Amino acid sequence: MGLKVIITGASGVLGSAVRQAFTAAPNTEVLSLAHSRSGDGLRKLDLLDEAEVGKVFAEFKPNWVIHCAAERRPDVAEKDPEGARKLNADVPDHLARLSKSLKFTLVYISTDYVFDGTSPPYPPSARPNPLQLYGQTKLDGEVKILEVEGATAIILRVPVLYGPAPKNSDTAVNILIDVVEDQSGKTYKMDHYATRYPTNVVDIANFLVKLSALKKPIPPILHYSGAEPFTKYEMCLIFAKILGLPHTHIIPDAEPPTGAGATTRPKDCKLYTQETEDLGLEDGLGLSLFEEWWTAHLKK
Repeated sequence: MGLKVIITGASGVLGSAVRQAFTAAPNTEVLSLAHSRSGDGLRKLDLLDEAEVGKVFAEFKPNWVIHCAAERRPDVAEKDPEGARKLNADVPDHLARLSKSLKFTLVYISTDYVFDGTSPPYPPSARPNPLQLYGQTKLDGEVKILEVEGATAIILRVPVLYGPAPKNSDTAVNILIDVVEDQSGKTYKMDHYATRYPTNVVDIANFLVKLSALKKPIPPILHYSGAEPFTKYEMCLIFAKILGLPHTHIIPDAEPPTGAGATTRPKDCKLYTQETEDLGLEDGLGLSLFEEWWTAHLKK
């Protein structure tokens, strides 16, 4: 009997990678859902329409649901708190209830921003304390899922993402390439305060395929993260090196953030991944090296 997988947010950077990985897996049938796009194997579905979502899920009868859809942009979340809460908290709650009734495993993609960045590394059991509305809405989604008794759900927290994308603005890492390549004379103030752990979406996707084949109990909260620490300014230096471009127009900003909302950046939300490594999956976490991957990708 084959595996049936639903992927939400399948047109996004992470969702696209997850879709590709599961589509390539043997004996696997994939239903790829997107909010605004259809065609090219994508089915358009509004996840806020609970009746239609329930109908689609009941008809497909998934074994696993990988929930990648989210409002991932902190600045947008601040401008539309109600919309962010609906997508990041209410939708996961509904999917967890469907998990209980339809008997599928739900994987909810969460974030390192559920932590305040003051005492890394953070194990899955660490107490969350988000500094931003974005992190709070993702934490609300976690809490709602865990409250649904009888649901089979896994919360997978990940940090800032990078990887293949239609346009660089699709991720907070890829967009730094545009900054480096802008040699027009414009200067950029770049964050050199917060330490980030950029993680490749292809690695996460391959990990999820291996996780879905695991024949032993999986902890309810897992952490998956790249191991290499960089500030955004340091990532810019790597891109400048690979592309052979000057970077004097990029000015490091090492000052702690001031103000509220989207400007609030945790200092260091490093995720402790030992529990994930202890699952004993082939190739472990299978992490790409940042500079090595980008060198190969940008030199194509």
